[in-house]
Amino acid sequence: MNNKEIIEQYYRTHRDEVLAYVQARLHCVDEAEDVVQEAFLRLLTGNRLISKQTMSGLVYTLCRNLIVDWYRRHCVRQDATHDLPRIYDGAPSAESVLSVREINEQLEYCLARLSDESRTYFRMNVYGGLQVRDICELTGEQYNVVEYRLGQARKRVRTYLRHVV
Repeated sequence: MNNKEIIEQYYRTHRDEVLAYVQARLHCVDEAEDVVQEAFLRLLTGNRLISKQTMSGLVYTLCRNLIVDWYRRHCVRQDATHDLPRIYDGAPSAESVLSVREINEQLEYCLARLSDESRTYFRMNVYGGLQVRDICELTGEQYNVVEYRLGQARKRVRTYLRHVV
C-alpha cells in the first residue's frame, strides 16, 4: 500500500474518532472539522514515510499541534480585539499616524539591508500571510532554505526594531 491508500483507509475508518478528539478540545464543530481536514491534507501533501503502525500517532500528533496553533491564533486575536477599543477610540490621532508611518519607514529601511531573497520571503510571510511551505511552492526553493532565510530576516528585523522603537 502506498501513502495515499493508507491515509484514505485511515480517514474512512477513524475520521469520526479523530473529529471527536479535536472537537472535545476546541468546543466548536466547524473549527474541529477544519483542523481534521488540515491534518489529513498535510498528510496527503507531505512526503513523509507512512505505515499503518505509525498512522494513528501521526494523525493525533498533527491534530494536537494544529489545536495548539489554533489556540495561539485565537488568544492573539482575542488580545488584539480586547486592546483595540482601548487603543483606538475613534479617529486616529496625528501622533499615532505619525508613529506608524515612522515605524513603517524604519522597517522598510531594515528590509532594504537584507538580501533580495530574504526580503522577498519576509514580505511574502508578513504581508502576504504565506507559510514557509506556501513560499516554497511559489518560488520553487527548498523548504530548509526558505525557513533559514526567513528566520534570519526575522531576527535582523527584530534586532533592528528593538533599537529603534
